[in-house]
Formats: sequence, C-alpha cells, structure tokens
Amino acid sequence: MRKRVAALYDIHGNLAALEAVAAEIERIGVDAIIAGGDLVSGPSPGETLALLRQLPADLIFVRGNADREVVESIGRQETEFEPGDVDARRTVFATNQLAPEALSFLGSLPLTETVEIAGFGPTLFCHATPRRDDETFTERSPQSRIAEIFAGVDEAIVVCGHTHMQFDLVNDNRRIINAGSVGQPFEGRPGAYWALFADGSLDLRRMDYNYARARQLIEKSGYPFADMQIADLFDAPPTREEALLTFEPR
Repeated sequence: MRKRVAALYDIHGNLAALEAVAAEIERIGVDAIIAGGDLVSGPSPGETLALLRQLPADLIFVRGNADREVVESIGRQETEFEPGDVDARRTVFATNQLAPEALSFLGSLPLTETVEIAGFGPTLFCHATPRRDDETFTERSPQSRIAEIFAGVDEAIVVCGHTHMQFDLVNDNRRIINAGSVGQPFEGRPGAYWALFADGSLDLRRMDYNYARARQLIEKSGYPFADMQIADLFDAPPTREEALLTFEPR
C-alpha cells in the first residue's frame, strides 16, 4: 500500500520542467512515482529519461502513444519526411537522440498499471485510456462515451493524461483523474502540471520552473521547429478552451 504517490505525465522531453518537479518530489518525499507516458518526445529526450529513472522512489511506468511512436521510428531520418511534418520530424529527432538501451526500455512499457494507494484503493494508471495509448476524451465528452471507454475496468479510480489538461470527474461511480502535463500543458499558463496522492487526498498541482533555462535548452538542442515549441510553451501557450475545441469540436 503506497501512502504518497506522484503522477508525472506528458513530460515530452522538457528537462527543465522535470528538474523542478523532481526537486519538489525529493523535498516532500513520496513512496512511488508514476511515469504516465509521453516521456521523451521533446527537445531533451535522453537527459529527461535519465533523470526520471534516477529519482529516489519506486518508479512505475506506463506507455504513451509518443513513446510507442519513438520506438516505431527506429532507423528513420528526419529527411524522409516533408519539411512541414512537425510530428514526424520531432518523433524521429527523439528516436535518434536515444541510446539502444533507452529505446528497448521504452518498448517494454505496459499499457496500464494498478497501484494500491492509501485512501484511494486500487488505482489504475494509463496514458490515454485503459484500452489504447492514443484514445482521446475530455470532461466535455458525452457521459455515455466515457462510460463505454471504461466499461469492464475493475478499478473505481483511473488516472490518465494524453490531453495535457487536468481534470477530476465522476462517471458511472468511477472517478477519472487527468494528472495534466509536466512538460507541455494546454492550460493557457506556463508551468509544470502534475498530481500528488497523499494522506487520502488528491492535489492537482502546478508549479513554475526555470523558463530561461528551458528556452536555452530548446534553442541549443537542434529540436525541429524549436521556435514553435518555445511559443507554445511560454509566449502563447494554448488555452484550455482552444484545446477542448480541438479535442471536442462543437
């Protein structure tokens, strides 16, 4: 039974954001850290994964769609894709920055993990949904669709990420929590967003980090479309409403 659990999702190779969250986790102390997927697809993939794997707590990993796509891109080059293909070029960049051992590790990650947490009981952690690493839903999704996604799940509490927006909702007596994004939030405000389960309570957290260092890391990384990344993270981050309209068009 774990008493204090940190859930870190969608880090996306943002080393400076992870550094800040890691320092806070070390300060407060936790029993376990859930690494909820989409860990490395970003400007500092190798350094981010290395730091994450060194954190002083039991580490429990689940696979995100971007982790899978990085592994699927082994052997490919950015030059294979159209110059404007942002997602593909960024994925291949991350793949080519990682050592074979790191890629093998990412390829071994499970779709879900269940953790016993004091005050919560058996809690299922997944990246997007328990059945797919890339399935999208939000708090605006029809209740019937959410119920269908989680039909057959035994756990009464499920924690996910993928949409980079925190929420805490109840559907058909099941509590569904989105931990948010450490490295690339869609909240309209820069910061590292994550979740802490402690003393029977949930704390959906946001914290500032060294934005100047983050900018420098991105600029020096060779990351494709670095200017776009900097704008999305710091200068004009997508608002929650903009993201919701993308995921749930009206």
